[in-house]
Amino acid sequence: MLPAVSGKLFVLNSGNIAVLTLLDLSAVSDGVNYDMLLQQLQISYGLGGSVLVWFKSYLNNQTQYMCLSATKSTESAVLYGVPQGLLFGPILFLQYISDLLRLVKHHQFHPHAYADDMRFTDPVIHLALQQHLSVHVYNVSQWMMS
Repeated sequence: MLPAVSGKLFVLNSGNIAVLTLLDLSAVSDGVNYDMLLQQLQISYGLGGSVLVWFKSYLNNQTQYMCLSATKSTESAVLYGVPQGLLFGPILFLQYISDLLRLVKHHQFHPHAYADDMRFTDPVIHLALQQHLSVHVYNVSQWMMS
């Protein structure tokens, strides 16, 4: 699932140009792959042993059901997505997209992420600004598709 992306160019009072790009990653958070998240926690953050086993147990034991009046549906396992309504949900999602944050920084953008929303700004002020932004948005879309 690809995020909603929007971008704006602003001319500042000083006459300089700034770029603001907004990503809505809510659809991505629903598709978080648990195996990839656990691998990210192990490789990028050095988690292992009983801590990694705890995270695996936490993620793999999520269930969901629906209630309508007094009727409850059959419970089913949640196989993808960050757990909703808990402190760990947004934190795990930010860990999951940490490579994306590094990619944004690699292109000299300044990322700001909260839960499933991200914005990044570009202070670059030169004629190649449009090309710089195009290359960056292309790389972000490649990361999302992978």
